[in-house]
Amino acid sequence: MNETTPGQTVGPFYGYALPFEGGADLVPTGHPDAIRLHGVVRDGAGAPVPDALLEIRQADRDGDVPRKAGSLRRDGHTFTGWGRASTNDIGEYSFTTVLPGAAFIAMTVFARGLMNRLFTRVYLPGASDEFLLSLPPDRRETLVAEKDGNGLRFDVTLQGDRETVFITYPGHS
Repeated sequence: MNETTPGQTVGPFYGYALPFEGGADLVPTGHPDAIRLHGVVRDGAGAPVPDALLEIRQADRDGDVPRKAGSLRRDGHTFTGWGRASTNDIGEYSFTTVLPGAAFIAMTVFARGLMNRLFTRVYLPGASDEFLLSLPPDRRETLVAEKDGNGLRFDVTLQGDRETVFITYPGHS
């Protein structure tokens, strides 16, 4: 019998078991092109999720995605293209990165109660592509980050009226 089975429920262990020193820093804080990508993860009732884990993958400012092995190793100056951050007790997360030379940053969300990870995109303000334009305007808004005094703000809502648009890729259920 060859059945597809759901992934394990993501437990409340991500926030303390998987983050690593410098994991949220795709570039060091003092990097001349550094920006902050930050926000809050909320559940369907609007409550913050204090034990979520987010990963991002993105292009550098020239539009190139680093493909070199070893992105878990931070050297203090090289842009890695990949990062991992956990939420704090009030659901906030933060990455130090650069503005990508592409329309969006790919994001993966892990959180308690999810049967599998969720994929989404963080679009830069004013950026667009075929996928974003295929969505109704009110759904499109859930994928666009907002500029603020600290960089780019992107809140993730797991369910409900303002649920973030999540993407299913071929081979992922």
